[in-house]
Amino acid sequence: MSNIRVFSDSTCDLPPELREQYQIGIIPLYVTFGEEALRDGEDITPLQLYQKVDVVGSLPKTASPSPGDFIKAFTPAIEAGHDVVFIGISSELSSACQNAKIAAAEFPEGRVVVIDSRNLSTGIGLLVLQAVRAAEAGHNLQAIEQMILEARDRIEVEFIIDTLDYLHKGGRCSSLQNFIGSLLKIRPVVKVVDGKMILASKIRGKREKAFDQLLQNALKYKDHLDGATISVTHSFAEEEAVKIREILLRETKVREVLLAETGCVIASHCGPQTVGIVLACNA
Repeated sequence: MSNIRVFSDSTCDLPPELREQYQIGIIPLYVTFGEEALRDGEDITPLQLYQKVDVVGSLPKTASPSPGDFIKAFTPAIEAGHDVVFIGISSELSSACQNAKIAAAEFPEGRVVVIDSRNLSTGIGLLVLQAVRAAEAGHNLQAIEQMILEARDRIEVEFIIDTLDYLHKGGRCSSLQNFIGSLLKIRPVVKVVDGKMILASKIRGKREKAFDQLLQNALKYKDHLDGATISVTHSFAEEEAVKIREILLRETKVREVLLAETGCVIASHCGPQTVGIVLACNA
């Protein structure tokens, strides 16, 4: 058994069965409605979040775990003789990695490594899977850190958002843009670039057209996916996600295609019926 424990935060969106299989430690971010701070995935689910947003009419704010949260999570692993690797949400989007580094300084030097994924959702999750599998294969802390730092630049993340409503509620588009977008059935395409979530383009028309574009964009990388892992990540759009997964398995030579659901933090930015493809290229 490896003496390395791998941790991430709740935005990695890995399926529960994989978190359990590899004993991945998850440190939740917070979603806050007014004075009420709720731990992502522990105190509140995405369904409960959507229901609450419908009632209050506004989105929650999100906050990173505190240094104390990280210390509390890492301490049992360190005391059990394990070294720790933490891979967290992009530092462009959250202070989670900064707070994890503050916590790491409280432990003996070299026992805790903090890696900024420069990503979100299963873009983090794929890196976490690579880390736990490398640990199982016997790689040491330094080798795993170098491996993940090299791999993070090969992660491609693209999401189709069903409506502009949540971008509007979050202040990322105006009321007029939201109204026109709804009339024209415009679906935003969100990508991760340089660690930031950007609005890359907009697709006008039916959902099927948007999903076909999402697939074609992913299949451009098919020659660099042999033996790789892909994630089809969604928020309350399982039927479409399953269909996309089946096509990716048929059209590529990947090792596996995960089916993952977004947690509350990602859901609060994108809204229901969001579907994304996250892949790690070999080159």
